[in-house]
Amino acid sequence: MIFEYIRYEIPERQRAAFIAAYAAAKEPLMASPYSRAFDLCQCAEDPGHFILRIEWTSAEDHVEKFRGSAEFRAFFAHIKPFLRNILEMRHYRRIDHG
Repeated sequence: MIFEYIRYEIPERQRAAFIAAYAAAKEPLMASPYSRAFDLCQCAEDPGHFILRIEWTSAEDHVEKFRGSAEFRAFFAHIKPFLRNILEMRHYRRIDHG
């Protein structure tokens, strides 16, 4: 399992549309067999900053399989207007503390 974190900076005039886009993008994202969960968080101290976390079966499944799928095309259609607002996009592995 791998976690993708995407940091966004969204101007105030676009925030409602951004949030609505991810609400609409949820359906195709969660229809993918490679996506396990996702959440979108807005910064309490600076409401223009958002973090999206997507849990994938693997980085390879995300990059090689999901991005070639019909689910990706539907997902991407919703979020495409906000690509310029991405500050960082990376995959992370969970560290086992036990």
